[in-house]
Amino acid sequence: QVQLVESGGGLVQAGGSLRLSCAASGRTFSSYAMGWFRQAPGKEREFVAAISWSGGSTYYADSVKGRFAISRDNAKNTLYLQMNSLKPEDTAVYYCAADPSPRLTDWVYWGQGTQVTVSS
Repeated sequence: QVQLVESGGGLVQAGGSLRLSCAASGRTFSSYAMGWFRQAPGKEREFVAAISWSGGSTYYADSVKGRFAISRDNAKNTLYLQMNSLKPEDTAVYYCAADPSPRLTDWVYWGQGTQVTVSS
């Protein structure tokens, strides 16, 4: 079992940056693949980025590639999402998720989400 708590959301102007964090409880964080997802009002939740348990492999949605960077610190049980060059269409609730398998498809554990609002 792992519990996830996101932080770092807020209001930022277009072109600005934010860094999201996801603190995980439990001793198994380092064995989980981790991901970030987002859900905008009236839209379905969508994949943003994912990272393997070691941090050696990362994956991004085309819409954020080159602007966002996912990373993790297994010693601190923390996942990060550095978001640069933010656009109004990045406005959403951002969730972190954990996948106990290496497949990056079994997102079993979810945080409560943190709001990101990008003004034009």
